[in-house]
Amino acid sequence: MRTLRPVLLVVGTVFALSACRQTPAASAVDTAGDEAALKAATATWIESYNAGDVEKMVGLYAEDAVLMPPHAPVANGTAAIRTFLTAETAGAKAAGVKLVPGTSTAGVAGDTGWESGSYTVTDASGATVDSGSYLSVSHKSNGKWLYHRDTWNSDRPLPPPPTVEKK
Repeated sequence: MRTLRPVLLVVGTVFALSACRQTPAASAVDTAGDEAALKAATATWIESYNAGDVEKMVGLYAEDAVLMPPHAPVANGTAAIRTFLTAETAGAKAAGVKLVPGTSTAGVAGDTGWESGSYTVTDASGATVDSGSYLSVSHKSNGKWLYHRDTWNSDRPLPPPPTVEKK
């Protein structure tokens, strides 16, 4: 029994020390490709918006996506998103304005990705008529990133309400 005690002490010490050792940090996941894909989707969205290609824009959204545009009702699902974007792009074309992308940042965690950034709206002369920011949350499904939630807002104040003549 006396010879067993030192062996047990050594084995117990080894186990205790191995439990305390630090494990190497998990290797960082390289998300650069996915982040680039998210940014490419936004570039496609903006190019399609400026061209009035609503179907290409709608193809970037998941079936159950939610679009939350400023000063408009929420559009739930691709049919409602299509209806909103059809009117929105027609109005932009009639007004002669174009979206211009600004800076953005993207991130990925598993099969969820996000991108946020800025934009400007220019008229036919190139003058800035609006500016704002956006946030898109995407989900990767079958290898493709699709918008799940999408919203943007203007940095400019709302125009004043029309004056009502007093009688």
